[in-house]
Amino acid sequence: MTALQRLVHLSEQEYLAAELTAELRHEYVDGQLYAMAGASERHNRISLNVGFHLRAAARGGHCGVFVSDMKLKIAWRNAYYYPDVMLVCNAQDKGEYYKQQPCFIAEVLSSSTASIDRREKLLAYQKIPGLRYYLLVSSEQKQVEYFVRDAQDEWQTALLEADETLAIDCDSFHAVLSLADIYEDVVFNNV
Repeated sequence: MTALQRLVHLSEQEYLAAELTAELRHEYVDGQLYAMAGASERHNRISLNVGFHLRAAARGGHCGVFVSDMKLKIAWRNAYYYPDVMLVCNAQDKGEYYKQQPCFIAEVLSSSTASIDRREKLLAYQKIPGLRYYLLVSSEQKQVEYFVRDAQDEWQTALLEADETLAIDCDSFHAVLSLADIYEDVVFNNV
């Protein structure tokens, strides 16, 4: 039997300070650190495709588009995550190293992150008051599940079909995403 080791809990301030100089990125949940694994080429292409289309629509406006290196603070959960793509249109959300009020988040699923993205993050993200869109984008096949908060503050979900587009409307921001946009230049291996 191996010797028991004490779990180290970091304060929020210790985490934020450490993350500024860390070689690896870490997500933070209630004092515990979780190292972020490197992403595949497909994962990177998908994230950049979504970010590219959002950024093209955001040019000249007040919304910011962030891809993978901007933290998202979930205050009620005492957590910080690194969403793959985040759109922030709230002018009061001025954090230099993290944001708190995105209106759009996309997570690119991999075998190591899918269960966390579908459960833990879905539940945490849906409690963000201004969040209107959450996309779960497969990196294994052309499949996008999306969640949209409606006018009654209820969440609806569907799969994005090949002949459909998803309109992203946040304040004065407007963009449209299709499967072709999201998966442009992404190659799937026929195994």
